[in-house]
Amino acid sequence: MRIVSILLNALLGTSACRVESVLWPTTGWKTSTAADQGVDQAELQELDNEFARGDYGYVDGFLLIRHGYVAHEKSYEHNYKGLFSSAPNKAPGPYNYYDFSWHPFYQGGTLHTMKSITKSVTSALIGVAIQRGEIPGVETNALSYFDGYKILDDPRRHSWTLRHLLTMTTGIQWEEDALPYTDPANICALMEASKDWVQFVLDQPMAADPGSTFLYNSGATQLLSHILKKATGIHADAYAAEYLFKPLGISNFYWKRTPTGHADTEGGLYLEPRDLAKIGYLYLHGGVWEGKRILPEGWVETSTTVQTSTGSDARGLDYGYQSLVSTQVQNYVKFFECKTSTRS
Repeated sequence: MRIVSILLNALLGTSACRVESVLWPTTGWKTSTAADQGVDQAELQELDNEFARGDYGYVDGFLLIRHGYVAHEKSYEHNYKGLFSSAPNKAPGPYNYYDFSWHPFYQGGTLHTMKSITKSVTSALIGVAIQRGEIPGVETNALSYFDGYKILDDPRRHSWTLRHLLTMTTGIQWEEDALPYTDPANICALMEASKDWVQFVLDQPMAADPGSTFLYNSGATQLLSHILKKATGIHADAYAAEYLFKPLGISNFYWKRTPTGHADTEGGLYLEPRDLAKIGYLYLHGGVWEGKRILPEGWVETSTTVQTSTGSDARGLDYGYQSLVSTQVQNYVKFFECKTSTRS
């Protein structure tokens, strides 16, 4: 957890609290210096050096927002073209994770793959749809949205709620961690190679009662893409553009689609770092942006609070709504909020 503690120290600093108004970055982030925002520059430089050395793998950028200002921004160059040229899979395409045209940047531009951060954005979209009254709530029966699909006859499946999908406690038989994603035998890779991702997930047998066991399952997230389309009438990427990204001032993004036209909500979103930071800023302010509620009251707290145990006690990571939750980070944040409740 060294990277977490260094980053939190850099974010929270040790400067005295001061009251200030919220700076909304809808039209762009204001910039400042780390020193002016009370960031410990020695800690910041240490973390920057670790990224530059490659201590944490292929980190492409480091963006620090504090008090509504960009206080530090750095990018790190890697020869992805040369790296991928020796990869075993030469077939180009968005689901060949060796293809440097798609990974980590979209077509050599500035849009960076969000991979499974896409799941957290998808969770936010469910929240938006609940706030707008298009989805009743997380206890809604999930299978009610799948008319016309073949459903395996297992009564446990019929008790699915949106909460089960959001927390990856569906009980589906699904093993995503045994093989790397670049292995075509990985179940997620098999889903991505199928003609209908939703049907592929629905075809998987049940292995446990819904709600009883956490199992990381990108397929469960993909079911949320279909539910968003069924509930709102438009695909998740278009829904995000209108009701999440537009209010935040995000216009430049790319979202991969499946063969049946659904947005790839399990890992297909590309954003620029400063726009990803806006989504974090929305959560920092409880789902409200410029005085308008985007996410339901309490959604941020609930979705970023432990909802189910992952069983990885050694790492201190559990699961909320489509996001890993660190109890260590939660304790820091709760302390920070108590001490600085009037700050942005």
